[in-house]
Amino acid sequence: MAPSDVVKIHETTKVTPPSTSPTKFSLPLTKYDTLWLNFCPVERLFFYHITHLTSHFFNSVILPNLKLSLSQTLLHYLPLAGNLIWPQDALKPYIYYSLNDGVSLSVAECNADSTRLFDNHIHEALELRPFIPELFSSDDKAAIISIQITLFPNEGFCIGISTHHAILDGRSSTMFIKSWAFLCKLRQEQEQQEEVSSLPPELTPCFDRTLIKDPNGVDMVYVKNWSDFAKSDSNPNSQSLKIMPSMGGKPSWVRATFELTHQDIKELRNKISSKNIENKSKQLRLSTFVLTYAYVFVCFMKTKRVKDDTSVIIAFTADYRTRLDPPIVTNYFGNCVMSHALVAKAREVKEENGVAFVAEKVSDMIKEMENGVLEGSEDTLTKFVRMRDEYPGAQGVGVAGSTQFDMYGSDFGWGRPEKVEIVSIDRTGAIGLTRSGDGSGGVVIGLVLEKQEMEDFASIFGDGLKNL
Repeated sequence: MAPSDVVKIHETTKVTPPSTSPTKFSLPLTKYDTLWLNFCPVERLFFYHITHLTSHFFNSVILPNLKLSLSQTLLHYLPLAGNLIWPQDALKPYIYYSLNDGVSLSVAECNADSTRLFDNHIHEALELRPFIPELFSSDDKAAIISIQITLFPNEGFCIGISTHHAILDGRSSTMFIKSWAFLCKLRQEQEQQEEVSSLPPELTPCFDRTLIKDPNGVDMVYVKNWSDFAKSDSNPNSQSLKIMPSMGGKPSWVRATFELTHQDIKELRNKISSKNIENKSKQLRLSTFVLTYAYVFVCFMKTKRVKDDTSVIIAFTADYRTRLDPPIVTNYFGNCVMSHALVAKAREVKEENGVAFVAEKVSDMIKEMENGVLEGSEDTLTKFVRMRDEYPGAQGVGVAGSTQFDMYGSDFGWGRPEKVEIVSIDRTGAIGLTRSGDGSGGVVIGLVLEKQEMEDFASIFGDGLKNL
């Protein structure tokens, strides 16, 4: 195990944008942002294996390049250098940057065995916590991002990033990380230039909030929902930016990583296409995400031994950028995602055609989105609360990350990461999805469960693939 006393923090500093940056900048929140106002932060960890990495090379080459390129990246992503603030006279919080604001960066060292920490086997879920920085939040102010860089002498280093979900969705945070990696690598290739380089179009963020339409004022409905949730006898202040520490996470959970190869996904697609259980002529959207979610969801429910008559919630979060009318640019920075869900019975999921059943239901929801049936024109948060109340005891599992995000493409100049972890799934119990790092088209799946459950899941997951 790598408890916190094995990780030594050497430095905590603030990285600011270059002096050429504006002195002030503010940005409002949209309905897609306020939906996540007090939600747990999203935490990712990138481990880079470098054999025989010395402290001298780390401190004289790697760390200075990471710090300077981070500063340069913040000029393009200025909101991240600021804070989410909520003045008493403001109806809702907003992003505000002023001169000398910056991102908290901690530098640490760990002598634990990185090979064991970052393999795919079962580990205590909390083992990765010491490599993730805390994200500050109070009633009237919250940090947007914090970073920790940890050296493993002779083995490599990792970058832990904690991001505020009300400011960045998965696509936005991925875009930032890849921008930082792009500028860091470019700086080394161009002999450590001090000037800030431009970013390619696909990494240049768009902050235009007028792209998001909200004629019904749903943004304020979400603000009120969160305020009502925060209000209690011990905390009468309903206007609070304090982040939820957890959504059911347990210290007894373990963490493990599984993978669906490109061949596994191909065989799943062929098997489901041949079964197309309700309508042979029905065209299903059997994307990598649909197949991965359906297979993992069924394995998860079988692991939990959910009774046949129990309701299960099939749910996922979808990117709306290309689905809005009119569509918005894919490099829009902020949240532009919404959740979609339906309820089924566990018996339908656990039977022989369970994976095909779930795949068909998810495919149907995606096709509805493509036909313009989107969430967000009304209070979606209350809608899901009603669903939970209507089906007490319903079982479900959320999804973090995406099969579309190439997180393993984040090369800062010393090679691609050997392992990427979505650490925050230990706060929520969600399934973590990342595109496979070998470029083969596979998917890496992160999971947290009780130890015996994880062993059961591994057996069900492996046996199911053998029977494809």
